[in-house]
Amino acid sequence: MGDVLAGIHATWEFDTDSVLIRFERGIRTPKLFQSLRERRVPHAALSSVTLTPGKRGTVVLRAVPRPGADPLVEAAAGQLKDGCDPYRLVLPAERETLAEYYADELRARLGPDAAEPAERFLVAAPEAPMQFKAYDGRAAFDGQRVSFRWFWTGASTAKWKAGDQTFPVTELSGVEWRSPEAFEGYLRLVPRGLETAVPGPGAGEGAARIGGPGPVAEPGAAHGPQSVAARPARADQDPAAVIFGLGYGPVHESLPFAAAVLESVRRNHSAAAVPAAVLAGAGRRDPADIAERIRHLGELHQAGLVTDDEFSTKKAQLLAEL
Repeated sequence: MGDVLAGIHATWEFDTDSVLIRFERGIRTPKLFQSLRERRVPHAALSSVTLTPGKRGTVVLRAVPRPGADPLVEAAAGQLKDGCDPYRLVLPAERETLAEYYADELRARLGPDAAEPAERFLVAAPEAPMQFKAYDGRAAFDGQRVSFRWFWTGASTAKWKAGDQTFPVTELSGVEWRSPEAFEGYLRLVPRGLETAVPGPGAGEGAARIGGPGPVAEPGAAHGPQSVAARPARADQDPAAVIFGLGYGPVHESLPFAAAVLESVRRNHSAAAVPAAVLAGAGRRDPADIAERIRHLGELHQAGLVTDDEFSTKKAQLLAEL
């Protein structure tokens, strides 16, 4: 399409295969939008498009993402208020006809799988490195590791005794984010092997508890592994969590952080699962079978699920079986 539709707090630029959402800067623009700056949303990431009446003489154009397509939406788990929804474009009511035109254009470009959950993230996560200040410590993420550094003025005795923590994403299965605008908000990591542990208070409804595939493994905290039974029920007692409070862990800092960690966890799990699937039945030496597996490996490589090094290594191993 190549057109631009300017609304309140954001502008949508329509391309042939995606929508580029640029968020405005200003004191009235939600801080989450200012933090995100811009987002490119492929048409394949959308499930539907709606146009509804808004408040005070406005209409709202909303692109509805497919479940599992956007790490930010997955981490938020329905906790974002309408005003902070990055998929809403608020327009003056007199532009309703124009908004309806673009809504129809977007609907016509939805893929055949629009009604199905996405198999992988299709919208890019916020980029690391990033950090934010929680009530009981400082959280940092460099793209590979999450670290918590405790504040002696806020950290519980249990966390202070456990010491500062570092968690490689390869040893995590998911993230729980409970909005700081709710009671007892927190960011809580889920080490692999502890997916079935009972979450803390409030984590059932409203909190984003996102698990992932992978074998059972103990967490990589600097002070030794935990067992499922030993995982604290409360986030303020869990060394794998930081808690929020008034002015601590605001949405525009902690939610992009949670989304970036979640995307990295999922990506690492996918990469770890690929070699086992590709090399299944490696004892067979049928050339046709080897060629088919190399072709499949190439598709995974093009899709970004296998790195250049992994592709070269596994291809060499397959060729060696001939």
